Amino acid sequence: MSVAASVAQNTVESYQKAGRILRESSLRRGNVVHLDASNTDDVMVTADLHGNRTNFRQILNLAALESNPHRHLVFQEVCHGGPTYPKAGGCMSHLMLEDIAKLVIRFPDQVHFLISNHELAELTDFPIMKAGKMLNLMFRCGMGQMYGDAVPVVRAAQLEFLSSLPIAIRIGDQIMVSHSLPKQCDDEPFDASIFDRELTSHDRACGGSLHRLVWGRDFRQENVDRLAEQLGVELFITGHEPCQYGFASPNSRQIVLDCCSRLGKYLMIPMSDDLTQEDLLNRIHSLHDPILAAMS
Repeated sequence: MSVAASVAQNTVESYQKAGRILRESSLRRGNVVHLDASNTDDVMVTADLHGNRTNFRQILNLAALESNPHRHLVFQEVCHGGPTYPKAGGCMSHLMLEDIAKLVIRFPDQVHFLISNHELAELTDFPIMKAGKMLNLMFRCGMGQMYGDAVPVVRAAQLEFLSSLPIAIRIGDQIMVSHSLPKQCDDEPFDASIFDRELTSHDRACGGSLHRLVWGRDFRQENVDRLAEQLGVELFITGHEPCQYGFASPNSRQIVLDCCSRLGKYLMIPMSDDLTQEDLLNRIHSLHDPILAAMS
């Protein structure tokens, strides 16, 4: 077997094994990972990375999972962005997706990867254009530059992995982490059955319930209050929305994180059912020294 074929085969096996781990996790019920005092000391929540290698490495350093066996680390949205291949300019973020799969294998009970709109776009071939570039095509181009003729088999394993991702994490009884929140829940109640049942192609398609969840941008108090009532949740932690300073609190129930830039932020949440939004805001930390980050 050639070196290239061996690399491709290892990637396929990583995706397949990580997918099985996510599906069969004892912490998972339906499409939701449940964390509580019996299995968790604290939870490090991160958000959109879009291929940012520097921030990815810093997250792993800060998480120190080997030294903290009851700490959980939440990733989301690693695809589409970051470095490109020198010649054809293909997106290299597929390598970060592969690294996430390897982390799931290495820390099967600690690393959690939530589906986001960009990973869903890869899963469903939903086109995303940014700054005049078709991100899906750049992502596929990057895979082609890495794997050549082996792309189809790697891609099949990659999609299998993406289809295994949970859509939310419950931290105790009061906190839910998801990539975003559906819009207009005060007018159209959200189909909460997707948290418990097998997802369908309709759920993932434009207009479907999962698509509505990960693409939503509705920060109105009325919207989040209605969703909280429907789901029995007090507080939400999301990504999806770019934040100038790495985080935002657009209403009394929601905190938005952003890990894309030097000003990226993360949350370190102790396991407790008595946390308020103010408590969470006080537990937001910078990925990098804030003074140096502001100067760079």
